[in-house]
Amino acid sequence: MSTHGVMPRSAWIFPLLSVLLFAGVAATGYAFAPTPSGALFATVLLVILFGTVFAAVHHAEMVAERIGEPFGTLLLTLSVTIIEVALIATIMLGEQAATTTLARDTVFAVVMIVCNGLVGACILAGGLRYSEQDIQVSGSSAYLSVLAVLSTITLIMPNYTMTTPGPVFSAGQLGFISVVTILLYAVFLYTQTIRHRDYFVVGSSHGDDEPKLSNRMTALSLGLLLISLLAVVLLAKKFSQVVDAGAAFVGAPPAFAGILVALLILLPESVAAVAAARKNELQKSINLALGSSLATIGLTIPAVAVAAYALDKRLVLGLPGQEMVLLALTLVLCMLTLGGGRTNILFGLVHLVVFAVFVFLVFVP
Repeated sequence: MSTHGVMPRSAWIFPLLSVLLFAGVAATGYAFAPTPSGALFATVLLVILFGTVFAAVHHAEMVAERIGEPFGTLLLTLSVTIIEVALIATIMLGEQAATTTLARDTVFAVVMIVCNGLVGACILAGGLRYSEQDIQVSGSSAYLSVLAVLSTITLIMPNYTMTTPGPVFSAGQLGFISVVTILLYAVFLYTQTIRHRDYFVVGSSHGDDEPKLSNRMTALSLGLLLISLLAVVLLAKKFSQVVDAGAAFVGAPPAFAGILVALLILLPESVAAVAAARKNELQKSINLALGSSLATIGLTIPAVAVAAYALDKRLVLGLPGQEMVLLALTLVLCMLTLGGGRTNILFGLVHLVVFAVFVFLVFVP
């Protein structure tokens, strides 16, 4: 993304529209209902919400270019995590039993979408253009080691604890796991941004020769980023009502809501990751992709645990057997793909096949 071009209109129009939409809903006290007028409102809401999420990621990228890698990638992942936590916590306020598994379904969906769909798409897109691409094995190993531990203790261990019958943690266990995940994620961030920054960059940075974003544009992007994030949080309640109504209308399985939330928050970052792969910057794509997975587990699980405690909600985290198999397959596949330091189209296609299996089994378990 150019740092010296004019700001796209969508980057400020959608945040403005989202604020106006929330103000209008709050002023009129509008309550969503599955009617023709409700369908129109849902369409407008989804368009504005998706546009605002794209705007948030755009402004995060603009600021990220100013502060450089890997802090820029960290800013992107934190921005996406804020949106994710807001959506999950808001939908958890619902009365449906499925809301108790929403955090688990969303986290699992993010891992599968990122580690199979997004990684596969990036490797395939880059392989088609450049045949082979290089990545840092040391950085990939750091990502995958932390991801394997976090996903295992949060999504698999609840099925095998004895203090409470699975697939839930007791209050003490959930608190301990939350602290451990935050600690492990914090140490990873220290490693990524300070201690071993070179693990996560391939080659010398060529961005230093490009004109930096001006102070005025940086401040403007930062302000619009905050407005975009706040707007998404404020509209999350209406989004949750649309998700509930849409799932009931099509008869979708409980995991559908988690996939929809994951797609909403990952779509803009996915576009940026694929674009980076097509510019022969696969390491940046991997940083964006695996960084999203780690942030989702390392930050979302503790935040949702606090929300569940405050809302007095039962939080189901343990995955069913079928999904545990897919998770294990995904982790092993990522280690094989990223452990060699070079990728090609075959690796990309294998990841996409596993992603297709995941989506198919959601609707035909």
